[in-house]
Order: sequence, then structure tokens, then C-alpha cells
Amino acid sequence: SLPSADGAEQPPADVLEPVIVDAAARAGVQPSEVVVVSATAAEWSDGSLGCPQPGMLYTQAQVSGYQVILRAAGQDLDYRVQGPDQFKLCEKP
Repeated sequence: SLPSADGAEQPPADVLEPVIVDAAARAGVQPSEVVVVSATAAEWSDGSLGCPQPGMLYTQAQVSGYQVILRAAGQDLDYRVQGPDQFKLCEKP
């Protein structure tokens, strides 16, 4: 795993890679151009992963994962990640 400034647990590469690829595709850049701003372990109180969308229902259970902030083409993207290929971009309405 990658070292982080604050010593927090970083997601493993198989968790981080698909998110970086997704961010690159959204921004129209190469994955190598995507910067990991932060990647920290997180606990959420329900299935919305701390990013509820209007009109959606979520499982009411603790969910563990990672919050990953990526910078691509000058834009910060806030991802909520549960595991390999289990992630969503948190877009504030």
C-alpha cells in the first residue's frame, strides 16, 4: 500500500487502480496523470457511503471502505470505495 502523510491505512492497489482508471476516463486523461490527493479508511453508517442521492433507499448497516480523493485535469473527484471494482463517485446534487 502507498504511504500517506498522516499514517492512515491506504487502500490496496487492486482497490485504487479501478478508481484511478475511472477518474482518468471521466477527465479524458491518462491514468498516469491522475493524482491521489488522499485515500483514507472510512466507516459509513449506511449503504449511501456518506453520499446519499435524493430518492434512493440504502441498507441501514455499517459499511467499511475508503474515501479516495483524486485530482484529474485540475478537478477533484470524491470516490467512495467498498472494495475492488466497488466504488462510486460522490457527486453533490
